[in-house]
Amino acid sequence: MEMILLPVIAILLLITILLIFIFRPKENTESQNLLNKINELNNILTKIETNLKEDFRINRQENATLAKENRSELSSTLKDFSINNSDQLEKLLQQSKNDNIQIREALVSAFRGFQESFEKSVNSFNDLQKEKFAQLEVRQNDLVKNTESKLESIRITVEEKLEKTLSDRLGQSFDTVGKQLIEVQKGLGEMQSLAQDVGGLKKVLSNVKMRGGIGEVQLDMLLEQLLAPDQYQANVKTKEGSNAVVEFAVKLPGRDEENSNVWLPIDAKFPTDVYEHLQSAYDVGDIEQIEIMQKALQSAIKKMAKDICDKYIDPPNTTDFAIMFLPFEGIYAEVVRKASLIEEVQRDCKVIITGPSTLAALLNSLQMGFRTLAIQKRSSEVWKVLGAVKKEFENFGGLMQKAQNNIQTGLNQLDDVIGKRTRAIQRKLTGVEALSEGDTKAILPEALNGSLSDDDE
Repeated sequence: MEMILLPVIAILLLITILLIFIFRPKENTESQNLLNKINELNNILTKIETNLKEDFRINRQENATLAKENRSELSSTLKDFSINNSDQLEKLLQQSKNDNIQIREALVSAFRGFQESFEKSVNSFNDLQKEKFAQLEVRQNDLVKNTESKLESIRITVEEKLEKTLSDRLGQSFDTVGKQLIEVQKGLGEMQSLAQDVGGLKKVLSNVKMRGGIGEVQLDMLLEQLLAPDQYQANVKTKEGSNAVVEFAVKLPGRDEENSNVWLPIDAKFPTDVYEHLQSAYDVGDIEQIEIMQKALQSAIKKMAKDICDKYIDPPNTTDFAIMFLPFEGIYAEVVRKASLIEEVQRDCKVIITGPSTLAALLNSLQMGFRTLAIQKRSSEVWKVLGAVKKEFENFGGLMQKAQNNIQTGLNQLDDVIGKRTRAIQRKLTGVEALSEGDTKAILPEALNGSLSDDDE
């Protein structure tokens, strides 16, 4: 209560202070009146405080008395409640014991009945199982016997078929093996002959002259396929005052009639030794040796190109360039890999390096050049033929004009006969009466029949 009283007193003091500030006196009389009023208010507040304290004291006494009475009443009530609960619990326990006894007796009787019925069911099930197992055993024995008999028959059949199939397959296998052995023997013979051929080819390739012969043969085959026989020639002396003979030279038409042919020298080269060493270096993977062999191959190509230039190029008897033919694409690809080598050989030696495929393209372009030059040379003959045709056509036009005049004269004469002469005859016969068809037929039967037949036609 004191905690509640203190805020109330604080509020009253605040109200008092506010009233003082609101009604503060402006004059002395008003101040005196105000002080009187404040004193009265203080007295009133003192009385109120005294009354409040007295009321709070009385309230505390009443609350203490009431709490004491409530505690006494609550203790008596709890005592009565505990007594009643004890009695009810005893009754409930007794009732629960009785119910438990009845439930146990009911469960025992029910369990006994269930046990008896379960035993009866188990016994009947056992009897039924024994009966079923007996039947199953009989059926199983029958099934085993049937299975054994069928398996025996299947075994016999399988053995017979297996024996027959095995004998057939073995016979076929032996035949196949025999044939394959024969083929293997043939293959071994072919391999031996191939080994001999390879050995012979190696001997051929190891001979410089034979290697040149291989390139020459391949070049001859290409030229034979791409050019006509009169467009090239073998073993030609292209340079005046020299006995050097180029393997093949292509005939190119000259620019004037006096020098009718210009030779294009083509020589086959095959630097086998250097190329084989280069391939061996590639197989081993020796970079240093590869570079050495590449430089050696470049030197060999330059030397061969210079040899061709010195021996076979002789303008105006020949073209101002020649062709070096490498018979295998592998060595040609290795040479072409170095573009500066191709340019240097063309610039310094006037030699074009070709392989089988590039030579074919070059010869095809030359063949087109042959055709162009042939057309240019025959153009004058064509003009002469066209002039003769023009003259004959003029003569033909004159003859056609004469024939047309003769035909026109005949047509004019025919018009005169059909028109003028017919009309004159008709005028002369105007007074003559025409006979009937019957009289005419009697007099002129042949003429009438002829006219009818003409009409039918």
